[in-house]
Amino acid sequence: MQIHRVIEYSDTTPMTTDVFFPDSKPEEWQRHAELLAPHHWDPETDLTRAATQSWVLRSEGKIILIDTGAGNGKYRPLQPIWSYLSTDYLANLAAVGIRPEDVDIVVNTHLHDDHVGWNTRLEGRDWVPTFPNATYLMPHRDFEYWKPENLHNTVFGRGNQNVYEDSIDPVIEAGLVKTWDESYTIDANLRLELTPGHTPGASIVHLESAGDRAIFAGDLLHGAIQVHEPHINSCFEEDEDGARASRARMFAYAADNSTLVLPAHLPGHGAFELRRKGSGFQLTDWAPFSLT
Repeated sequence: MQIHRVIEYSDTTPMTTDVFFPDSKPEEWQRHAELLAPHHWDPETDLTRAATQSWVLRSEGKIILIDTGAGNGKYRPLQPIWSYLSTDYLANLAAVGIRPEDVDIVVNTHLHDDHVGWNTRLEGRDWVPTFPNATYLMPHRDFEYWKPENLHNTVFGRGNQNVYEDSIDPVIEAGLVKTWDESYTIDANLRLELTPGHTPGASIVHLESAGDRAIFAGDLLHGAIQVHEPHINSCFEEDEDGARASRARMFAYAADNSTLVLPAHLPGHGAFELRRKGSGFQLTDWAPFSLT
C-alpha cells in the first residue's frame, strides 16, 4: 500500500474559533496552544487554519482517490472561500505520478462542496468528469439528501448550492456513479463505513494491510482540537449528537487498534495517532507527511 497526500489548499480560514467551532471555549484553545499553534490556529488573530486535500492510494493494482476538494472555477454564493478557485491541484496530482485518466476509483466521503469539487472540470462551457475512467463511489444517503430541491431543509442550506449541477450531475450523466449504504468493500485492503452525523451519509475509509491500519476520516473532525476535546463540533454538522457519537466510535477504534487517522482538513502534518487518556484521548504522534 502507498499513500500520497495531494494538497489543494492550506491556509488561514476567514473563521475565528467561536465561528468555526461554536461549542468551543477560549480556554480550551489556550490549554492546547502547544498542539494547535501555528499550523492549526493563529493565537494572535484567533483565526483557524484548514486544508482541503485528497488522499491517493495504490492498492491491488488500482489507484484510489479519496475526496476531491473544492475544485476550480465553481460558484459558491455562501462559501466565498471556495468560490471561483484557481489552484494547482492537477499539477500537485501529477507531482505524485497520477494523471486524471489513471484514477480507477474516486471516493467522496460525503457530498459537501469541498469534497466533490474536482469530480469535474470545465471544458469549454461544460462541466465534464475530471477522472473519466473512474468509478465514483458516493454514499446513497447524501446522494438523496443534497439534491437541490432539498437544500432549504438542511443546516448547510445554500452552502451546498450549485454542487449537484456542477460536480454531481455530470458524473451521473457519464454513467460513472455508484452509490452505497451502510458499508462497501472496495478491495481486500479497503472498505467504506457509514458514520452519520456531519451529514446523513458521512463515511470513513478503513485500511488494513499487512498488519497496519489507517482510517481516512473525512469530516469526522475538522480541527486538531477535537482530538483532546471530542465534544466540540464544527458549525457544519447536520446532526450534532450524531457527529459526536460517530467521532467517539472512530477515536475508540483508532486508539485501541494503533490506527493512523487521516482527516480531510488538517493542515500541518495532516494525520496522527492517538491513545486513550482517562475518559478521553490524547494525540501521540504526527504522521511524517510534509508540512506544506
